[in-house]
Amino acid sequence: MTISLYTPITVGAYQLPNRLVMAPLTRMRAPDNIPTELMATYYVQRATAGLIIAEATQISPIGRGYPNTPGIHNDLQVTAWKQITDAVHAAGGHIFLQLWHVGRISHPDFHNGQLPVAPSAIKPAGNAITPTGMQPFVTPHALSVAEIAATIDDYAKAAKNALAAGFDGIEVHSANGYLLDEFLRDGSNQRTDEYGGTVANRARLLLEVVAAVTGVWGADRVGVRLSPSGTFNDMADSDPVTLFSYVAGELNGFNLAYLHLVDALEGDIRHGAKVVALEVLRKAYHGTLIVCGGYGQERAERTVAEGLADAVAFGQLYIANPDLVERFKRNAPLNTPDVNTFYGGTEIGYTDYPTLAD
Repeated sequence: MTISLYTPITVGAYQLPNRLVMAPLTRMRAPDNIPTELMATYYVQRATAGLIIAEATQISPIGRGYPNTPGIHNDLQVTAWKQITDAVHAAGGHIFLQLWHVGRISHPDFHNGQLPVAPSAIKPAGNAITPTGMQPFVTPHALSVAEIAATIDDYAKAAKNALAAGFDGIEVHSANGYLLDEFLRDGSNQRTDEYGGTVANRARLLLEVVAAVTGVWGADRVGVRLSPSGTFNDMADSDPVTLFSYVAGELNGFNLAYLHLVDALEGDIRHGAKVVALEVLRKAYHGTLIVCGGYGQERAERTVAEGLADAVAFGQLYIANPDLVERFKRNAPLNTPDVNTFYGGTEIGYTDYPTLAD
């Protein structure tokens, strides 16, 4: 039987009606880091996705690095997220929460003057998006081993809060140049202790975090996101094929719900990425594989039919097309995303995109 995007699939503990996944999308519409009713409307509109992976959500105050992004580290946030998960479930959807620590991709303005944290005291190129505008990144504070242990505990607490908030599962964000990705790559991790140096040491924190959160949820309701070819946020590694093949192999031992891979993007290639082919990681990882990275309908269908991935996540297409499943089924025209309303703002460019039924 030929597998298509509309073939039901078992992902961990869940039977999903299709293989279209809504990718986690930072939209910066959570004032004071608390989710809103408008966010509930946004997610409910997209509940026909086989799985929604909700936007990156900081596990702790020090994990924050952008204005108006939601958290999952206090009771107000848990209560607000519960209203969203209840609404998505009432609409028949499944929703995971992406757990996020930005690491060095932050600024002291978010932390009352305190430095952001990272594996090593290496300043990334570029600028932080702060409440007062763009400011150059700073040299971060290198976490001590004791602080790493506290960070793992923050992930476990956030996982418990996500459970209390009614999510169906969680995704550990270890991609795009944020804290866990910073530990993985030798361009940002120059430690000489048990969390640096060898591939196994650099992967240690991610694996310890996965062990901690699966202890809360069970592995069949936990996913992990990686960006093996990513250069975003000034990321680089000397041998990403070896690194991410190792990581994928180690993750096999958890029997996770899925592994979510960000394919090489045009921007990564322009920035000199050492591309890790999807075929390499498909061979290394034995469980359910979700891919994303600028996929359109034709490429997504081909990737699933050829068995290179089990499901495909869509970002910008889901921003502009809440009924993406139906549009793909009908080969209907797609709305064009308005890039000017991606980050921050009101319902404009957020919940006002038309559906085929409008």
